[in-house]
Amino acid sequence: MQIAARDAVAPTRRAILPNGVPAHLTTYFGTNFAMRTAETPPPPGPEVIYPMGFLVEQGAETLVQAHFHAANQWQVVVGGEGELGRHHVAPVAIHYTNAFSSYGPLRAGPAGLHYFTLRNGYDPGARYVRESAHEMRGRPRKFREAKAEAGPPATAADLRALPAPEVRVLVPMESDGLAAWRHRLPPGAALTGPDPTEGEGQYWVVTAGALRLGGEDLPPLSCAFVFPADGPAAAMAGPGGAEVLMLQYPRGRAHLPA
Repeated sequence: MQIAARDAVAPTRRAILPNGVPAHLTTYFGTNFAMRTAETPPPPGPEVIYPMGFLVEQGAETLVQAHFHAANQWQVVVGGEGELGRHHVAPVAIHYTNAFSSYGPLRAGPAGLHYFTLRNGYDPGARYVRESAHEMRGRPRKFREAKAEAGPPATAADLRALPAPEVRVLVPMESDGLAAWRHRLPPGAALTGPDPTEGEGQYWVVTAGALRLGGEDLPPLSCAFVFPADGPAAAMAGPGGAEVLMLQYPRGRAHLPA
């Protein structure tokens, strides 16, 4: 398991200008263009499970053109509001796309649009559809996406008032393990995650309260990545309760050439 507490990763926040769009990027897992230096080790091959995650704070009233990536990806909207394609998005919305499945554009509203970008494999950067559509041709994996509105984050009063843990299925599990859940826990409640061998890695994203996981206390906007070999992860809600999303990837690397 890899854990990234919000305060521990805060120093990685960088101003970026992807495709001319002003934004800030905070690195949680792996490496990316904002963090890479001459001393950074080369990334693993695309067949390797490699947690790669960051928080993007897209500037107000900006537009990121439709694009795709070379790795499977979850996104979690945690701040601001805007549009993803033709869909309005606000906290907490989730969106999944397969590698080489195009999505967008991403249009930020007057308060900007803040979202986690979470992958289980290395990706060198966005390929914009207008310039790179030829890279999608002939790929064995077809277009695929899943999306859900989890609703606004729980308040402290919501969590304290829970008589027992609650779970909501956001994306029902598909045959290859793709799935997503939202858990809400009263203070001190225990939580055990699903078997990670059903998919190809899970991200846990704390959206309210605090969660004790892997010996660390994780406030909102903290994340963890559970590898298939880790076994089901166990956690406990803090004294104010907790809300956490679990986002599981499908098994396999069908998007890789034979």
